[in-house]
Amino acid sequence: MSTKPSTGRVRATYDFIKSHGKQFSVQAMCRVLGVAPSGYYEWRLQPISNRAQEDARLLRLIRASFTASHGIYGAPRVFLDLREAGETCSKHRVARLMRQANLRAAHGYRTRRLAAGKPSVLIPNLLQRQFTVTRPNTAWVTDITYIRTWQGWLYLAVVLDLYSRKIVGWATAPTIHRELVLNAVLMAIRRRRPRGTLIHSDQGTQFGSDAWRRFCRSNRLEPSMSRKGNCWDNAVAESFFSSLKKERIKKLIYKNRELATADIDDYISAFYNAERRHSHLGGLSPEQFEATHRRRR
Repeated sequence: MSTKPSTGRVRATYDFIKSHGKQFSVQAMCRVLGVAPSGYYEWRLQPISNRAQEDARLLRLIRASFTASHGIYGAPRVFLDLREAGETCSKHRVARLMRQANLRAAHGYRTRRLAAGKPSVLIPNLLQRQFTVTRPNTAWVTDITYIRTWQGWLYLAVVLDLYSRKIVGWATAPTIHRELVLNAVLMAIRRRRPRGTLIHSDQGTQFGSDAWRRFCRSNRLEPSMSRKGNCWDNAVAESFFSSLKKERIKKLIYKNRELATADIDDYISAFYNAERRHSHLGGLSPEQFEATHRRRR
């Protein structure tokens, strides 16, 4: 086993020798403390090693990436940012520097596990948790969540394309009426022009009506519905809401619904779709993923 002292220990020894240079001779202290005088004098000329200087440079880039992500990127995503910028450091080095600088990514909320529910009588579960698709507009998922404001609840409906995990439609409203979902889906229809797209939802009342099925048929959508009380059947939409709440809302109570809507729109349009790296997409954002695969086709 090697008995070579660590770099940190050697630097501490050099610091000790420097601070006691008026009391003892350098030669004597080097001999007693087990370091070479030549190494000490070299350190005096350049007290910060090349590696330490490089660590400091990388840490500045790491802090910039971490700040730009609003504090949500951990080492894997920061590493991808650095690699995209042309850096060649390892993922382990990024993790070490973030750990030493106490840069910790925001953690998500725990998801309550529910027992498997019964399938819908009206609309079958056609998706069957097949969350990976190979073409855009093959399958969408939609769901609703709520956000607190001092004016009362604000409800958010989203439509997510499973191909790229892009939010292709969204809408907010002070009530959870059927129009909330329809407005979100209409945005997705105008943007994507689907043909035979599967659209999966939970068993909310907004999705179980005859009017919903007629709306889907008239817009060339094929409805699919989760089993009752089973959030895993719509896990990708649940995952997006978890990201939104841990990365942007952070248990904030907005002053009013207008401010909440503007902040959510900024998160979806300017960050989530355009910039946020997604592990499912190989570290690309939804828009980058779609652009990359569009060029390959």
